[in-house]
Amino acid sequence: MSNKTDFNKSLGILEVFAIASGAMISSGIFVLPSIVFLITGPGIILSYFFAGLMVVPALLSQAELATAMPKSGGTYFFAERSLGPAVGTFVGLANWFSISLKSAFALIGIGIFVKLIYPAADPVVIKIVGVFFTLFFLGINLIGVKESGKLQVILVILLILILLFYIITGIEKVNINNYTPFKSAGWGPVFTAAGMVFISFGGLTKVASVAEEVKNPGRTIPAGMILAFFTVMSLYLLAVFVTVGLLKADVLKSSLTPLSAGSYIVMGNIGLVILSVGAVLSFVTTANAGLMSASRVPLAMAKDDILPRFFGNFSKKTRVPYVSLTATALFMITVIVLLDVNNLVKVASTMMLILFLFTNISVILIRASKIVTYKPQFTSPGYPWLQIAGSIVYVIMIIEMGTVPLSITAGFILLSFIWYFIYSKRRYKRDSAIIRIVERVTSSEIKSDYLSEELQGILFERDNIIADRFDALIKSAEIIIIDRHVTDDELFTALSETLSKRLGIDRNVIFGMLKKREEESTTAIFPVMAIPHIIIEGEKRFDIVIVKAAKGVHFSNNNPHVTMVFALAGTKDEREFHLKALMAIAQIVQDHEFEKKWNNARDAEEIRNLILISKRKRKK
Repeated sequence: MSNKTDFNKSLGILEVFAIASGAMISSGIFVLPSIVFLITGPGIILSYFFAGLMVVPALLSQAELATAMPKSGGTYFFAERSLGPAVGTFVGLANWFSISLKSAFALIGIGIFVKLIYPAADPVVIKIVGVFFTLFFLGINLIGVKESGKLQVILVILLILILLFYIITGIEKVNINNYTPFKSAGWGPVFTAAGMVFISFGGLTKVASVAEEVKNPGRTIPAGMILAFFTVMSLYLLAVFVTVGLLKADVLKSSLTPLSAGSYIVMGNIGLVILSVGAVLSFVTTANAGLMSASRVPLAMAKDDILPRFFGNFSKKTRVPYVSLTATALFMITVIVLLDVNNLVKVASTMMLILFLFTNISVILIRASKIVTYKPQFTSPGYPWLQIAGSIVYVIMIIEMGTVPLSITAGFILLSFIWYFIYSKRRYKRDSAIIRIVERVTSSEIKSDYLSEELQGILFERDNIIADRFDALIKSAEIIIIDRHVTDDELFTALSETLSKRLGIDRNVIFGMLKKREEESTTAIFPVMAIPHIIIEGEKRFDIVIVKAAKGVHFSNNNPHVTMVFALAGTKDEREFHLKALMAIAQIVQDHEFEKKWNNARDAEEIRNLILISKRKRKK
């Protein structure tokens, strides 16, 4: 399987941090505190804290999946590979819809703050501003993801500096009396409000959609996401703390721009303008991150033949998916101009919760499938209990969304499944993690190695591995599985028959050579591993045969239970490569988990993939 990506890998940790942070900081901090304060009073600070904790399971699950499968599409890709194409179709369309809609909402939200700076602005002006920024960011993204990422970094840094300015200047003037009684409405409203605030952290996982464009994704993605989470969590808590301390309760309840109002108390009109600029920046960064990440979903779906192939078209010069980018921008413009976004945002929030749920389920399923080529460079702590607890919380929050958004979401699911059965099903050629689990549980004859091979290709791409001659030999090697305990003579008989067919040499001759070599000194170099090897006539010939002996091979009284056999046969002029092959095998088996994975491998292809993805030095 090819491990070549269509993208330029140009996003580093700063860009990942900026995309994740910029996607979170918007109305959740610049508008929402007023609404939440009506429910909780000063306990709003706890609501923001608990909301942050709620997103942790999805954050860690997304980080694990993104380091194992750094591919475009994010949640769509993970769900499709874990749960199959029908669910993947819904998850992909829901992911694209929810991110695009929230990005459009962010651009319309600029209008609230435009009115502070330009009071004469009417709804038409607000829509024009939203369309302008959509086209502006489309242009930046069409130039290249690197340029868009750099712009995002600059905007997010400015935004964070403005928030820090507000916190530092405001904290000296807070009124301690404003925090009492702290839980004026009790614990119930605090947790209810946490559900409202939770969606403010939803943008954190958007970065997984652009994982294929990230440099060193195994380190960069989890580091960037976790850094963004703690940064934004701290800014949220401190900004809300300062705002509650600066504003009297009646003012905070009635203001649609609470941070701007708080800054006005500290610095007058200058403070008001600075925080309003910060709010506009927050909406802009959310929209840019949303356009960038949302556009990668139809691209990934097109590659899988779930959407028409033209959505996957790239610019030859910039390596940018211009069709999916333009389609996403046009959808956002349509929403801004024609639709009442406020009525659809709750639906988008419901879908985002469902996406978080599927992210947790995907981790559980793909680990349970025991696919040897699933090798995340970051593993979620607390598995599976953290994912189970998170899933329960998300289900409760989905139910709490109410009848209308749930009904619309159900209709969206129905349309997604109709699209799958009409368009995608006949094109589908992959298996999924859940199929692998069914195979293990039922011992059915259904068998497909597509997912394992695909993950192997992703690993080679992720780790920048260039396959060498040893890899090529392993890919074509014969792999024998013996399910009974055998002697070394019985093993050599099986090896002789296989090597005879592959090399065109009489099997009795090969048997004699294997037997003679073993009599000179045993080739069982470890208690569980042997490397029989022979020199054959000719030039430039080399072959490997691999044997898994589940119940062991009796080589000697000192080595009665050898389960791993790598048989090598080569001509004299291949002596140097013979030594390289021995070195490669030694590096592979020294992994402390290799023997366990070898014993758990269900068939020849799992053994082959296990060897191919094992860490070793390769000559490039």
